[in-house]
Amino acid sequence: MCGITGWVNLEKSKSNNHTEAVLHSMCERILHRGPDSEGLWMDDTVALGMRRLSIIDLHTGDQPVYSEDKSVVAMINGELYNYREVRADLEKRGHKFRTQTDVEIVPHLYQIYGDDLVDHINGMFAISLWDTAKKKLILARDRFGEKPIYYGVFDGKLLYASEPKAILAHPSVKAELNLDALRHYLSYDYVPAPHSIYKGIFKLPAAHILTVENGEIKTRRYWNVSWEKSEKPASLNNAAAELRELMSDAVRMRLVADVPLGILLSGGVDSSAIAAFAVQHATEKVKTFSIGFEEDSFDESKYARQVSHHLGTEHYEATLSVGTAADLITEIGTWLDEPLSDGSLIPTFMLSRFVRHHVTVALGGDGGDELFAGYPMYFGHKVAEMYSAVPGFIRSGMIEPVVKNLPVSTKNLSFEYRAKRFVRSSNYDLITRHHSWFGSFSIEEQTALLTPEVREQTSNDIYRGAREMLEQCDATNEIEQMQYLDMNFYMAEDILTKVDRASMAVSLETRAPFLDPRIGQFAASVPLDYKLRGSKGKYILKKSLEGLLPDEILHRKKKGFGIPIAEWLKGRLSPLMHDLLAPERLKEQGLFNAEYVQILIAEHEKGIASHHKQLWTLLVFQLWYDNFLK
Repeated sequence: MCGITGWVNLEKSKSNNHTEAVLHSMCERILHRGPDSEGLWMDDTVALGMRRLSIIDLHTGDQPVYSEDKSVVAMINGELYNYREVRADLEKRGHKFRTQTDVEIVPHLYQIYGDDLVDHINGMFAISLWDTAKKKLILARDRFGEKPIYYGVFDGKLLYASEPKAILAHPSVKAELNLDALRHYLSYDYVPAPHSIYKGIFKLPAAHILTVENGEIKTRRYWNVSWEKSEKPASLNNAAAELRELMSDAVRMRLVADVPLGILLSGGVDSSAIAAFAVQHATEKVKTFSIGFEEDSFDESKYARQVSHHLGTEHYEATLSVGTAADLITEIGTWLDEPLSDGSLIPTFMLSRFVRHHVTVALGGDGGDELFAGYPMYFGHKVAEMYSAVPGFIRSGMIEPVVKNLPVSTKNLSFEYRAKRFVRSSNYDLITRHHSWFGSFSIEEQTALLTPEVREQTSNDIYRGAREMLEQCDATNEIEQMQYLDMNFYMAEDILTKVDRASMAVSLETRAPFLDPRIGQFAASVPLDYKLRGSKGKYILKKSLEGLLPDEILHRKKKGFGIPIAEWLKGRLSPLMHDLLAPERLKEQGLFNAEYVQILIAEHEKGIASHHKQLWTLLVFQLWYDNFLK
């Protein structure tokens, strides 16, 4: 795992910024992604830089890597899991290699397939490649977006990096707030690609490739899942058996490393499945790692221990307390260079830091919910259709008042919280409803939150990008359409970004076997009923795991990897909240209505309503603002 950065001149440079010292300073900003070595390569047009975390071929695997004639230069962040098979094929074609690293196949693939080299790679990656003959730069992001690439054009250069902070280190760049992206953040809890929170800086979306040639920048999507179904699908049992084989092979491929390796184990179905297959393929005792909470409704550690005992793993466990979390929040603010208000970032960071004391690589269960319809919201859309058929006077006169008056609960995913979210979003269209269940501030709430100046400068059409994304999807039913959006938005720009930032902050490489493209395409091609049967999500996945995991694990209620923010904001985190959201501070900042924010705080602290999600979103934004914009 690594970090990449650099630039290409789009026109003859008139500045003094095309220097190795500037490139080195950009690499220094992502030192945490690769503490083991630095690689720099420059010519008159381009500058390529990277920091390396050594995983495969520890001694001769430094980057850049080259084609045999050194006309193609490449640097990569990620791992290429099928490199052995690809390398063997390339050697049969006469290609010769200098190292044993997985990365070296890339320039050789480029010489045969050009831009289509990505079609021949199974892995997680962010690629930067320079063709010295054509004066052509290629940037490519993996199919599901496990590895990030940011880019922007400044002072006649296209700059790129694994994290925005490296771009901000270039003298031509000044950090400015993208107000439209702020509205996206308030709605989604993250900023979806291709936007970023910074004006002029963009994210390359998952499964996209960017080329720069003759000063022209082009982007295109190179891969997509198809939701077309077979007229005669395999039986559920046969399909489950096929999935089991795919999962087993995906885990096997991701166990290759020249450094210690372990499994992130929450005790849920997804991570437990990864651990079970790892035990089957490992040549030594598998290490598993979990994190617990002092608050019982958020704690899953007992399930992780149960799975560990069942599989016979060497298990390690840590506990997150209020005091620890409070300390971590301010620390996270120093390196989280784009606001992300997913509360599970904190335990993910703590778990990563804990795991890094023991191993350098860890496999996790990310992707299972999106691919196999595991989130309650998917079933929620079925309920929403039935709810919409209820006469309006019954909804507004009976049901909604009852829900509104439910006692406020701070427990994890409480009925009160879910019911109020459901009713709040019931009258929205499909896309708005779906993201309102996930996100913090509805469009109406943003009207009250944002100052008139911000509203006048921004678009209220917050979900236009989601509607445009759906135009690329061939799914015919609404639930699979929402799965597709979640793969491209929530999974790529929230879940995978969270895991990438938290793990890379402590130089830990994480791998997600569920995001093998073969599994992604399999999940899209099976009937919806195989994934979501009644209210039961991940039906076929659980079927495929029968006999591998205890029934109690396979069929227990989903809890999620959350933290007790609602209680923390009333206690240990209250001073931080009052400081970051103080009226005088907000008025000086000019973005948020201070009076409205104070109402949210007062109602939350008095127990009138639980506004923890909205307040947390604002608090995380302020931490980012102080560290990267102010």
